[in-house]
Amino acid sequence: MKEAYIKETHAVKVGHVFPPDTNNHGTLFGGKLMSYIDDIASISAMRHSRSPVVTASTDSVDFLAPVRTGESVCLESFVTWTGTSSMEVFIKVLAENLLTGERKIAATAFLTFVAVNEEGKPIPVPKIIPETEEEKYLHETAKERVEARKKRRNASKELATVIHKGKPWG
Repeated sequence: MKEAYIKETHAVKVGHVFPPDTNNHGTLFGGKLMSYIDDIASISAMRHSRSPVVTASTDSVDFLAPVRTGESVCLESFVTWTGTSSMEVFIKVLAENLLTGERKIAATAFLTFVAVNEEGKPIPVPKIIPETEEEKYLHETAKERVEARKKRRNASKELATVIHKGKPWG
């Protein structure tokens, strides 16, 4: 299986924030932003795997600044790390005041996707090659996030067993 460069997985989504997209504070609904994040991240994962993908986890969505009515929201995503069939995708969300040109990072997120075949079974993905400083940093620090993800998943399985009255979680 051939390797691929991170730049080949880059995806961008831009939208205008209108009143129906916002809450009573005049800022973009968090759930709407999370939907945008999952959508753009899945495009990066599919570009890399060239197969259907499923969302395996959302490690974090860190909301750093509000996105207000009238601003644009720009999401950039790319694959940062690959396992056998899994891909970690980083998403950076930028808000821009279209009248002043001021931009700010509004959120960051890490999601994991698994490449699957037509039967929904995991399939191998190519290794990823970082080139820029940002890509190299995210690639090198991915192992820590992978370990934290595994611990969190095991804790979730244990919790599911407890709250499901001792029955297996699956």
